[in-house]
Amino acid sequence: MRTALVIGTGLIGTSAALALAGRGVTVHLRDHDPASARTAAALGAGTDAEPEGRVDLAIVAVPPAHVAAALAEAMRAGAARGYLDVASVKGGPQRELEAMGLDLTPYIGSHPMSGKERSGPLAATADLFEGRPWVLTPTRTTDTEVLNLALELVALCRAVPVVMDADAHDRAVALVSHTPQLVSSMVAARLEEAEESAVRLCGQGIRDVTRIAASDPRMWIEILSANPGPVADVLSGVAADLDETVRALRSLQSEDEEKRRDGAEGVEDVLRRGNAGRARVPGKHGAAPAAYETVAVLISDRPGELARIFADAGRAGVNIEDVRIEHATGQQAGLVQLMVDPQAAPALSHSLQSQGWSLRTP
Repeated sequence: MRTALVIGTGLIGTSAALALAGRGVTVHLRDHDPASARTAAALGAGTDAEPEGRVDLAIVAVPPAHVAAALAEAMRAGAARGYLDVASVKGGPQRELEAMGLDLTPYIGSHPMSGKERSGPLAATADLFEGRPWVLTPTRTTDTEVLNLALELVALCRAVPVVMDADAHDRAVALVSHTPQLVSSMVAARLEEAEESAVRLCGQGIRDVTRIAASDPRMWIEILSANPGPVADVLSGVAADLDETVRALRSLQSEDEEKRRDGAEGVEDVLRRGNAGRARVPGKHGAAPAAYETVAVLISDRPGELARIFADAGRAGVNIEDVRIEHATGQQAGLVQLMVDPQAAPALSHSLQSQGWSLRTP
């Protein structure tokens, strides 16, 4: 791949463009808002000038409701050798293209399983897709050359290709992406009118659960409108679990010992099933989940402290697998939780203490 056209310069489109441009591909940027394309170009994602001829791959990164129309326009104009979209739903756009009577041999659907709660070109990064699954949903007629272009795109973005049927993909993302967004928003909504004394007690648990609730509602309305049935099916199962859990908790309030025992068993059941489900979530780079040990360090709110602790960990020869930061309510300090290989934890703890860091029990 030498040339690409990115249509839609939001988070995903600009991130893909940054990755391609950084690896020597000439990228042309197009957006219904020219200012967005200019911003992406200023970030180094390519040029907002129109290509002089046909490019190798056109990447359509617009909201699901507009994918089919944007693809059809580009395909009818002969803009590229191959066409690919990155929408978070796949079945609907594919059926729309088929209904238009278009030749789908140069088209392949795709969905990079990566994102942020922020949107727009300024949120984009070249490493957004690194190590993350990138689903490809070829049609019955997708040309081999186009599949190879898509695989090259995934490789240049350092993602992991996964080939799926379009409708199977939509059922999968309803479970692992779309429903979590709604559940996160529902939990966060409980905080809107909560007493200030309760909100001040928020710790890492509530921050983890509600992080994606900060996402743009307009974007999610478009996504959910394109995949309502599968999401409703998953939520129906969640609702059944909620009903059972509510009944179990009410039973725990009973004066009857047998009812309290049944209530405890009901709560334990959902917690244990949660353990089992969580254990299936892939870890780093799609591998089986690893059991890391946490080294918790008290850190001040002074500029440069995070950079210093990472540098000190690097000097200790320890790779930080994951990190979490918990701010202390009302104080200019926080707790940095460094997740590392269990065998490396003692050496890291000793090294950080010798360099003046104060460690805490996480």
